[in-house]
Amino acid sequence: MAGESGMGESGMNALGLSKGLLRRQPDFRRLWTGEVANKFGSAVTGLTLPLIAIDKLHASAFAVSLVPAAAWLPWLLIGLPAGVWVDRLRSRPIMLVASAVSLLLYATVPLAAWLGLLTMGQLLVVALLTGVASVFFQTAYTAYLPKLVAPADQAEGNAKLHGSASAAQLVGLGGGGVIAQLAGPVSGMFANTVTFLVSLCCTGRIRHREASGGPSEQRQLGREIGEGLRLVAGDVWFRTLTLFGAASNLALTGYQSILVVFLVREVGLDSGLVGVLVALASTGGILGAAVARRVAARVGTARAMLFFELALPALALLIPLTTRGAGLACYLIGGFGVSAGVVAGNVIKSTFQQRYCPPELLGRLSASGAVLNYGTIPVGALSAGLLAGEVGVRAALWIMTAGVPLAALVFLWASPMRRLRDLPTGRAHGAPSTIHFSGTAGTAGTAGTAGTAGAEKPTLA
Repeated sequence: MAGESGMGESGMNALGLSKGLLRRQPDFRRLWTGEVANKFGSAVTGLTLPLIAIDKLHASAFAVSLVPAAAWLPWLLIGLPAGVWVDRLRSRPIMLVASAVSLLLYATVPLAAWLGLLTMGQLLVVALLTGVASVFFQTAYTAYLPKLVAPADQAEGNAKLHGSASAAQLVGLGGGGVIAQLAGPVSGMFANTVTFLVSLCCTGRIRHREASGGPSEQRQLGREIGEGLRLVAGDVWFRTLTLFGAASNLALTGYQSILVVFLVREVGLDSGLVGVLVALASTGGILGAAVARRVAARVGTARAMLFFELALPALALLIPLTTRGAGLACYLIGGFGVSAGVVAGNVIKSTFQQRYCPPELLGRLSASGAVLNYGTIPVGALSAGLLAGEVGVRAALWIMTAGVPLAALVFLWASPMRRLRDLPTGRAHGAPSTIHFSGTAGTAGTAGTAGTAGAEKPTLA
């Protein structure tokens, strides 16, 4: 497995994979297993659906870019009310339904392909509807972890989930590429049916039961949505991180949506090698998760954020230089830098937001930030597809990769962040306190596990 070999006990501990909470808390262990399976399947899908569109349906670059656009569009359409609904309802049943829907939808792809009925329209419908399921799963997951584990265990739980999700993504990317090479991209969809079945079973076995919201909560949808939006818009840190996340996600997803087309058609690689290269470049995420807390403890959380989100992602400009042979190093170095920076930045940002935001607004705050952050993802995917059709795939890749460090330069460097050593921890009156990372504290967060105004960014390199 790419990125796993050579990882000793210290490396696993840096990722939050020590035995403590997993051994002591069976319900958390089931949640952790289900989330790892979910992330693995999602990573396989992110690679195999575009490969199916290219290999089986001979789709254009613009048509391929529609797949990730459809998958992320539901965040823009239903993200805000989903946050309120999750705050009102029990999280576990929502997660169960979402996993079951994803399982059934992904199973239709290989079935239709075997029957000779697969169309681009079906791929887009599957991407769209599983995107709806993902909105509810991730938003419910946001509010569920604090109910499942004690406050003292939440940092350790977030660290385990974040590191394991990054590792599962790497295995999914590499596994999807190998499956595509050996049996074809369509067979890669089987990984999704199996992994979502695992996720469904593990979530179903969680014994913890939540209390449902009272009936008075059912009549305040507009007001509750407004609370989340006002919190994001009215706080300089939430506002800065949300705007940065939106711009960064547009650029990241833009280049990622045409990356497979670029590597297959411009560079001339086969689908199996594409999966292996993407997985190798994404090992930067493992390194980012391992060193984020140490770097933040040494130089300060604000300075570390600027380094990880501005300096390292600037290596993305090497990606359009990729060619066959030795030129593949350009992609590997660029992709590695982007992946390391994004994951490390997410670790620091998740910890900041968990400690800074009001805990009673987890669902609404997460959904409000996610709508703004994830809402730019379909725009980025479609823009990249249109640019590829107009100026060529490589030129479009230049434009989109340039946007990755540019987003940090415009929103983070221009914010109060560049004048601070550490990010604040609270919104109390008077001078704000600051976060200081210890070298051993468990501080990592994962997408969907904290009330985040600036949602996590994609980590596919």
